[in-house]
Amino acid sequence: MNAFTPSMVMAILPEILLLTLVFLVLIFELIWKKEDGRNLGWLTAGGLLLILVVSAFLGKPAEASTVFGGMLRYDALGFIFKMLFIFGAMLTALFMMDSEKLGQRGESYILLLVATIGMNLMATSADLIMLYLAIETTSIPMYILAGFMRDDEKSTEAGLKYLLFGAMASTVMLYGFSLIFGFSGSTALEAITGFSMPLAVGIILLMAAGIGFKISLAPFHFWAPDVYEGAPTPVAGFLSTASKAAGFAVIMRLFIGLFPTGQYAQMWTLTLAILATLTMTVGNLIALRQTNIKRMLAYSSIAHAGYALVGAVSLSELGVGSVTFYLIAYVLTNLAAFGIIAAFSRIAGSDEISAYAGMSRRSPGLALAMLVAFLSLTGMPPFGGFVAKVFVFAAAVEANMIWLAVVGVLNSIIGVYYYLTVLKVVYLHRMEGENEEAHPIPLTRPYAIALTILSAGILLVGVIFGPWFNAASAAATGLF
Repeated sequence: MNAFTPSMVMAILPEILLLTLVFLVLIFELIWKKEDGRNLGWLTAGGLLLILVVSAFLGKPAEASTVFGGMLRYDALGFIFKMLFIFGAMLTALFMMDSEKLGQRGESYILLLVATIGMNLMATSADLIMLYLAIETTSIPMYILAGFMRDDEKSTEAGLKYLLFGAMASTVMLYGFSLIFGFSGSTALEAITGFSMPLAVGIILLMAAGIGFKISLAPFHFWAPDVYEGAPTPVAGFLSTASKAAGFAVIMRLFIGLFPTGQYAQMWTLTLAILATLTMTVGNLIALRQTNIKRMLAYSSIAHAGYALVGAVSLSELGVGSVTFYLIAYVLTNLAAFGIIAAFSRIAGSDEISAYAGMSRRSPGLALAMLVAFLSLTGMPPFGGFVAKVFVFAAAVEANMIWLAVVGVLNSIIGVYYYLTVLKVVYLHRMEGENEEAHPIPLTRPYAIALTILSAGILLVGVIFGPWFNAASAAATGLF
């Protein structure tokens, strides 16, 4: 048994603080009256902001190490992902406050916080047992949150589908883990070696299927449109951003940790490169035909998983750094997009793209935030999405996978069409037979705060990208 060291506490400081916040929400839900339920949202968001600040100053690792008997890694890469998850949870809590049946119930915030703890552990797991427990700690609260609105048939359907398909994907991935342990005799990633070719092929395919489901890679993406459409919009936003980022953290830890060099590395990078190509193409082509904006963003998020995977298969420090930077920009952008939809549908009562006609006159500020988010998703300068795509495609070119970079650029061009189609409806179409000014879309304070932070963040990451990319690149060195 390793001797106790202060670094052990620092390694799990965010998780300790998150668990403390869980108990605080639970206690204050009992104390406050039901009509004061909105205060739980302020408590959760404020608590997460405090955790973010404290962890940023106290929890940053000086050097990479493993703690708790080799179960967790304490390094810069895990630290960046933890900050990203906590930031995403904080803004999701703000979006949940004015969501019907979410904002008034303390258990929704508790489930959000528990899922965040699971994501933090996913990003830092150094052992297969810890990794599986972390994935389930993340997944189970998200299954419940997806089906949280029991009176809504689409929400209950979303929760059930996500549960059934998620359990199947976890089973497939766990079988891959069991093969690793059975043939190597160890669950610690650093100690696992000596795979034969048939075994390596089987493990790579099983892990690709299990984790591919978590980040909605084609052909494992079939659950995403229905779940995103049926789940409460803030939950769908968190699922499409923080949960997806956690899946990518696992991909980089697992595949690079188990197969860093040689013919096995070539095998898994080619496998994931093919999945990236399929994912980008399927996501963008099907998104072209969507009339429901949540389904469109679901297919859009599938395509973005493909773009991010381009950097991961480059198998280099630039590749891992570019994926990390891409996920920072993507979390900002897609959270903003889903937040805008939550704010709009709350008043308009529809998620159809046609319902957004005249939005620029009904709420100029909300339309401006949508312009920033969608142009960033498109990959237009000077927004964060543009710089992020440049870096992942550059990583592919550096790794002599020029064909993959070309596929990514062509798919980005396809994506321009459906993003700009929505903006055309927002800015150029009019409400038929109605005066738009007579139907305003008021923004509550939580929505206004969250969307201002996200819009500013998208611009900041796109214009002053140096510090963010340097931090992501420095964190990537720990994997090589």
